Amino acid sequence: MCQRTDDRRGLDRKPPHCQLANIARSVAALTRFTEPPHHAVDPPTHPQEIDETDTPNGCGRTPSPRVAGACRDPAVTLTPGASVASRPDVCLPDAELACSAEAARYIAAGCLADGPLGRVGLEIEAHCFDPAEPHRRPAWDEIAGVLESLPPMPGGSAVTVEPGGAVELSGPPADGAVAAIEALSSDQAVLRAAFAAAGLGLVLLGTDPLRPARRINPGARYRAMERFFAASRSGAAGAAMMTSTASLQVNLDAGPRPGWAARVRLAHALGPTMIALTANSPLLGGRFSGWLSTRQRVWSELDCARCGPVLTAGGADPGTDWACYALKAPVMLVHDPDPVPVLGYVPFADWADGRILLGGRRPTTADLDYHLTTLFPPVRPRGWLEIRYLDAVPDEIWPAVVFTLVTLLDDAAAADLAAEAVEPVTTAWDTAARIGLADRRLYAAANRCVAIAAERAPGPLHDAMGRLAQAVEQGRCPADDLAEQVIDHGIAPTVARLAHEQPWVR
Repeated sequence: MCQRTDDRRGLDRKPPHCQLANIARSVAALTRFTEPPHHAVDPPTHPQEIDETDTPNGCGRTPSPRVAGACRDPAVTLTPGASVASRPDVCLPDAELACSAEAARYIAAGCLADGPLGRVGLEIEAHCFDPAEPHRRPAWDEIAGVLESLPPMPGGSAVTVEPGGAVELSGPPADGAVAAIEALSSDQAVLRAAFAAAGLGLVLLGTDPLRPARRINPGARYRAMERFFAASRSGAAGAAMMTSTASLQVNLDAGPRPGWAARVRLAHALGPTMIALTANSPLLGGRFSGWLSTRQRVWSELDCARCGPVLTAGGADPGTDWACYALKAPVMLVHDPDPVPVLGYVPFADWADGRILLGGRRPTTADLDYHLTTLFPPVRPRGWLEIRYLDAVPDEIWPAVVFTLVTLLDDAAAADLAAEAVEPVTTAWDTAARIGLADRRLYAAANRCVAIAAERAPGPLHDAMGRLAQAVEQGRCPADDLAEQVIDHGIAPTVARLAHEQPWVR
């Protein structure tokens, strides 16, 4: 469990010593003189690893094949007419790693891809409800039946199903925020119409406000993850994360190598401010939690060795930071040949160095690739940057939220202004999730950041940016609106109305 004070994340358990200081030095030396592997231009059509915690379509830079084998898992990606059955879960043969230092070099080399800025990938998740029976969680067969009948997505999004039945759209990389927003919006309209025809609705909230956590996706990865969390000290939070949360994810190019460290630092620094203005999950499982972003609270209750920020105090070398983080993180699943949960606390470095053998062997590079998909920091490097800390938010404002975040990171002048604006609140993660814009520092930072983006907004986004700016000026986030509706009408009637009426495009 991640035990934190107000503005600080810390580990409650320290993994065994894994010679990380020596590893860090060797990685830093290596990355000064070697280039990372080249990356493909487009993402895979059928991503291998998909869940709330591991979404595939970023800016299209997926690592080129570096090894002979790769772990494949049956997370379900559904395209029109495709079978909904999980793909066989296999781990292809591969060479064993010699030691943790070799693993560190491999991780650092694939951390980020050197190149220009500009491309944007978006992913959005929505809880699936039956408006007539909002307490009921639609069954796997119901959701799969809808997705089997889908026409082609006009914007090219992949459609996937989360462990608890939330439905995700993962858009392909687009040139800039506006193109990415337009493509995802067009796909949302098609998806919503298909679910409405089946009597189901898709609701954009950061957490499921009504139903208890329950897995419906039969994928082998999800079954193993469920067992892993059930055996851990954070079982309830793990179940909620898997089956009761939904997010808006923004994926951006890493940019030119000289700017990586500053870019990663800013992506982290923006986190509390963006959480405060987008919090949209005041309830979970039929109760008010006392937090505006209960989704963030859920993440804070998980092991920080797996879910805490990657960034170190200095943050001078993202590749070294990511390698150290990944090697300290405990192994979740091992393919033997199906995914098997590792119920003891085994840092990957201990496995790589042979101090502990899992499945009677040392890890392969395929095992390492798979391990990286089980790490869920708020900003995750995958060749590109995955920004993972946003709640799913209503259609009226999510385009403005996307444009704001992309502008603050990709526009050089805006980035400098934003860094100055958020400097007083860069560590206020818990404050942002609990009380949001009621904190005066976060209120000031949020208003400044939205104003910076609004000054640069193109015509098609003026209305959405205006709505966001007005809400932030009033000190309100989406959770405030939801809470008022629930107080006036009750949880189930509010959810039923959202599922029945909420369009994905207005």
